Amino acid sequence: MNKQSRRITIKDIAEKAQVSKATVSFAFNAPWKISEETRARVMQVAEELDFIPDPLARTLATKRVGSIGLLLPDPIQEAFKNPYMFEVLQGIGTVCHGEDLSLTILPPVKGLLSHTVRTALVDGIITIGIEPDNEILSLIRKRQIPFVTVDGAGLVGSVNVGIDDEAAAFELMSYVLEMGHRDISIISLKNLHQVLIDSPDGIRSRIIELRLQGVYRALAERGIPKQSGQIRVYPVDASVESTVEAVTPLLSEANRPTAIVCLSDVAALGVYQVCHDLHLSIPKDISVAGFDGIFFGKLLEPALTTLSQPGYEKGQAAASLVVNLMRGLSGQDLVLPVELQIGASVAPVSLD
Repeated sequence: MNKQSRRITIKDIAEKAQVSKATVSFAFNAPWKISEETRARVMQVAEELDFIPDPLARTLATKRVGSIGLLLPDPIQEAFKNPYMFEVLQGIGTVCHGEDLSLTILPPVKGLLSHTVRTALVDGIITIGIEPDNEILSLIRKRQIPFVTVDGAGLVGSVNVGIDDEAAAFELMSYVLEMGHRDISIISLKNLHQVLIDSPDGIRSRIIELRLQGVYRALAERGIPKQSGQIRVYPVDASVESTVEAVTPLLSEANRPTAIVCLSDVAALGVYQVCHDLHLSIPKDISVAGFDGIFFGKLLEPALTTLSQPGYEKGQAAASLVVNLMRGLSGQDLVLPVELQIGASVAPVSLD
């Protein structure tokens, strides 16, 4: 009875599998250090002996938790209002699955990201949309946790995954202008995260400003001043609800714009909803363009013209990079390609 109640240890597995205790440890905690054949033999023996690793003992022994943290500058219920976030999350999840790592969502605790970072039990961190000079990133570095930023390039010693937001927005706006539109409303993103007590104003301003710079460059190349009364910018939260609130009065006016350029696809979804509610036809009554290329955009009728950025690939690349950093390897910034996807939501300006 005592023999049956004795807890199985890695020594028991090592003896039966005819490997060292270190090899057994590698099989569970660092499988890349041994061959797949050896790992399979160790795992088979562990299953035969009904061995269940003690998570606490494993953490104390390896100094690793077995988890990557995804740091969100918004509360969870706000962050995931934007479908684009799910695409990034899927990419991260793919890598976590392949590496036998868990994914820990790290939202602000009581409105404080600093508290979240100080108490996070993770081996590496991925941040999304946090400015390079933000004190939160300095705190992560003080904890000596490997981290990768998504859409946050600029911090010395950091690794970032992103796109050329300025060039992407320039391409999108240029297409709309080439279709003859000059009375255009821009649905931008607000400087978000005012809910965070320890978050400075403009925490996401870098990405917002880069996209607006691309818009303004497209205007400038055609001799159109950005101060023109025909070019108006409306900042919204990254949600359908916020866009509907901002756009409904705009599209209810008799002198509504001929086109709306949204700097996020979730805003374009909101514009589509308002057009449906007001019985406006896209693109007959108004043209609509988006930015992100989310899956839902492909389901819209008419198909959305959008600047597609690789959300899934961003998440996948960021997770792969942070895993490499966790292993002591180096990493470098990645600028991923984008593609202008022409749908049927933008039409030439009518001369009627």
